[in-house]
Amino acid sequence: MPRLFLAIDLPKDLREQVSALYYGFPKTRWTPPEQLHLTLRFIGEVDGLFFRRIVDDLETLKFEPFPLQFTGLGYFPPRRHPNILWVGVDKNEPLIRLQRSLETRLVKLGLAAERRKFHPHLTIARLSPETSLARLADYLSMNGAFSLPPFTVEEFHLYSSHLSRQGADHQIEATFPSL
Repeated sequence: MPRLFLAIDLPKDLREQVSALYYGFPKTRWTPPEQLHLTLRFIGEVDGLFFRRIVDDLETLKFEPFPLQFTGLGYFPPRRHPNILWVGVDKNEPLIRLQRSLETRLVKLGLAAERRKFHPHLTIARLSPETSLARLADYLSMNGAFSLPPFTVEEFHLYSSHLSRQGADHQIEATFPSL
């Protein structure tokens, strides 16, 4: 079974705006615009029965549509050489409630609890170990005020991820709409 995760997609016009940031770093793997998403919860590999239990449970989840806005840039890890470049998310209580609800449901189904704190973001690049910290600082200085217009979240998806030499290929396995 492929690796699974839950995510919110970006509208196409916003993905195109994000891809305008794709410059300035040699040997960097930029996230293909069609794969830009906000991961709500990584699930990992599960068997077919557990996959069905996840889908059945999440089909009963009720949530109100809510606005979401991406703003600002940063990187992970914060205290070591950066390897992920990301666009951040404005403080958003409905997003946090949705993520917590998903976490609670998945743990009740038998998944191990996520140990890391949820830090909502949009991964836009995987940086090379050779990325210059000075170049990154300049890039963040020039683009740190980046912001997208808000959009309304009306659904999230269960994705499968298939790894290959060209990177990950993501496929929607199920969609869970808001009320």
